[in-house]
Amino acid sequence: MNEAVRKIIHVDMDAFYASVEQRDNPSLRGKPVAVGHGARRGVVAAASYEARRFGVRSALPSVTALRRCPELIFVPPRFDVYRAVSDQIHAIFAAFTNLIEPLSLDEAYLDVTANRAGLPTAWITARAIRARIVAETGLTASAGVSYNKFLAKLASGERKPNGQFAITPEAGEAFVASLPVAKFHGVGPATAAKMQAAGIQTGADLREWSLDALQHRFGKAGGWYYAIARGQDDRAVNPNRERKSSGSETTFGEDHIDPGKIEAGVLAMADDVWAWCEKTGGRGRTVTVKIKWADFQQSTRSQSFSLPIDSQAKLHEASLGLIRSVFPPAKGVRLVGVTVSNFANGHTAAAADLVDLAAIEKQSKELRKI
Repeated sequence: MNEAVRKIIHVDMDAFYASVEQRDNPSLRGKPVAVGHGARRGVVAAASYEARRFGVRSALPSVTALRRCPELIFVPPRFDVYRAVSDQIHAIFAAFTNLIEPLSLDEAYLDVTANRAGLPTAWITARAIRARIVAETGLTASAGVSYNKFLAKLASGERKPNGQFAITPEAGEAFVASLPVAKFHGVGPATAAKMQAAGIQTGADLREWSLDALQHRFGKAGGWYYAIARGQDDRAVNPNRERKSSGSETTFGEDHIDPGKIEAGVLAMADDVWAWCEKTGGRGRTVTVKIKWADFQQSTRSQSFSLPIDSQAKLHEASLGLIRSVFPPAKGVRLVGVTVSNFANGHTAAAADLVDLAAIEKQSKELRKI
């Protein structure tokens, strides 16, 4: 790449949680491993590559995972260990650049246009980062190298596991043209289905649509789709990415109709969220309670305030008021969650790994409480 364009690397650890477990327990190596609990209402938090060959994926119900892979070995999650390893990895990133945007414990964007190691290309820099990760943690990572974040993210999945792939400015548009839209980062299943219904199957199909047509069909997101169809993404790597919300949820061991038990679950989730608010200094003005019913239908109740919620007691009061709006429950409650959003101006995720950990630990709450 020439110096006139950004040099962006997306680093993604390979099957991170499961790989940490296999590293620390040699008896698990080469075997299908799932991080989570194999209980009736459990879910898979992460799966090793050996398990993935059977179709086992994160968020898959444990019962389904075992049906697909009867030899699957469940290992309970150890988030304190994953955090510690993530800290090691981010220290390695910092040796090469101070422009690091963590997305979670196991992946991040790096802008290495001016890397600290003085390496001549982003390709060589990515290779050096991956080598240090192996040497210092015993784990492998894959990397995508490109001139923007969108393409770097796509590239990192091309040579998994333990590989890297580059998309140059000259190749960007052609690379996007050949991909199914369902593989685009930021295009979820619902949007992909809507695009396919409109005859948009690939990036090349998407590029045929005008900006006006895309905006008419997809609203504000139309401009983004227009740009990525041409391999364009002007977003900078942001070390201080703002947190838009913080939430936690739990699945009950059995469906509840008892208001007292439901309220206890809501209060526990509110406490999880408040703990994150205390750690980061985040204060939001909107509280949302999520309910998943026994028949898997979902409901949400939200309330916004003129001032940020500044105490645990106020969060409790708001959360209880929202859940009580559905009492008495017409059917059993399977899951409850609490989210705080609409943060006060100026709040940023100073500790981005903690921010994303909040989202990851939301999944762990379900695992620990079944």
